[in-house]
Amino acid sequence: MALQLVQVNFKARDDAALGRFWAEALGWGVSSEGPGVTNVEPVGFVWPDPVAVCVDVVTVPDPDTINYRAHLDLATTSAAHQTELVARLKELGATPADVGQGDVPWTALADPEGNLFRVLEPRSIYRDTGPIAAVVVNCADPRAMARFWSEAMDWTLHEVTDDHARLRSAKGVGPYLEFLRTPVLKTVCGRVHLDLMPYPGDDQAAEVARLRALGATDADVGQGDVPWVCLADSEGNEFCVLAPR
Repeated sequence: MALQLVQVNFKARDDAALGRFWAEALGWGVSSEGPGVTNVEPVGFVWPDPVAVCVDVVTVPDPDTINYRAHLDLATTSAAHQTELVARLKELGATPADVGQGDVPWTALADPEGNLFRVLEPRSIYRDTGPIAAVVVNCADPRAMARFWSEAMDWTLHEVTDDHARLRSAKGVGPYLEFLRTPVLKTVCGRVHLDLMPYPGDDQAAEVARLRALGATDADVGQGDVPWVCLADSEGNEFCVLAPR
């Protein structure tokens, strides 16, 4: 039994507008499964597939009250590409962000609704990830996060130290999932969390029970009566387990 990471979920004031921004930023297409939801994924993509972790943007009544620790890192292929991408993102409505980064080779930006993300300098490790290099979660203990998430999902643990942990799909495709030790966890990163899903034929309730046995706890994010289950890992990072398709 294992789960697959299928998408990152953005809570938004305007799902259509924010979805358009991220579609343009990533070079992907948009669709919608219903009012208040915008799906962003590669054109021609058959969901789910680990070659891409998609973006699901959902309108909620008061997104400013939501505080998650996850953000996206975008990949670039050259210094010129990084410069061009940052300029294009600013034209689309992104703004520079000061997160106390100092003199670093990457660029911190905020999307039109204030969600922080980074445009990385070229790094060989991300040369084949697609436009999203990594989904990054700030945490206090990367080793503990590596233990939980490598058991929760069928992804391979590539590296773990006291400062960071890095996982990737067992198929060796798509972006990485990274946990970064962050001294001040109250720093707001945005309104982004992970959505996981069982494989076809697997049981959602059994997977949720397995996650609880690993240390996950139930989370109330005001979801009401929904077909997915909201949980939190041992550091309180909320995530959702979707029903299998």
